[in-house]
Amino acid sequence: MNGALGWIGHGIVRALARTWRIEAVGEEHVNAARASGSPVLFAVWHGQLLVPLWHRRRQPITLLVSAHGDGRLLARAAERWGYGIAYGSSTRGGSSGLRRLVRVLRAGGDGAVTPDGPRGPARMAKAGVLAAARGTGASIIPVAAAATSAWRARSWDGFMVPRPFARVRVVYGAPLAVQRTGDPGGARDGLERAIGDAEIEAQCIA
Repeated sequence: MNGALGWIGHGIVRALARTWRIEAVGEEHVNAARASGSPVLFAVWHGQLLVPLWHRRRQPITLLVSAHGDGRLLARAAERWGYGIAYGSSTRGGSSGLRRLVRVLRAGGDGAVTPDGPRGPARMAKAGVLAAARGTGASIIPVAAAATSAWRARSWDGFMVPRPFARVRVVYGAPLAVQRTGDPGGARDGLERAIGDAEIEAQCIA
């Protein structure tokens, strides 16, 4: 998260988030995925994580976060908002975090990941989210967020923090199923397109 919660502080983030005027689009896709009996795996680009993290607070969701310092800052905030945490990254214990997330999904729980995290490249999905969905039958829900006014960190992901009283839109796209025998490259491209489509819709803030 590139220190975003470090320089703002959790309490200030919470107070700030309470001023946002949030419009949620596509909740029916989340409900349909859950009604199908499959676990749900939310996938959002790292730089847009804060808004959906706040929007789905106090729900039984396990978040895969990096084990390095910035990831732990994020984890502390997420835990206070009711999330379970699976620590891991592509460079420091990522496989153990992914295994925990897979166990949660196989038990019927929901998860959340940043496919381009923890250190990029931005908007390029890594294999972990697809492997988790393929191995558990989870439905991937592509997620994106935008705001009429926001601060952005000078970091690889341009981490977004909406300003006070900003209008904010969070979009949940149609669920994606990852076939066990499908083309991994095609699945990755499909996920990137789906999150991109959600991002375009999120940017259409009235």
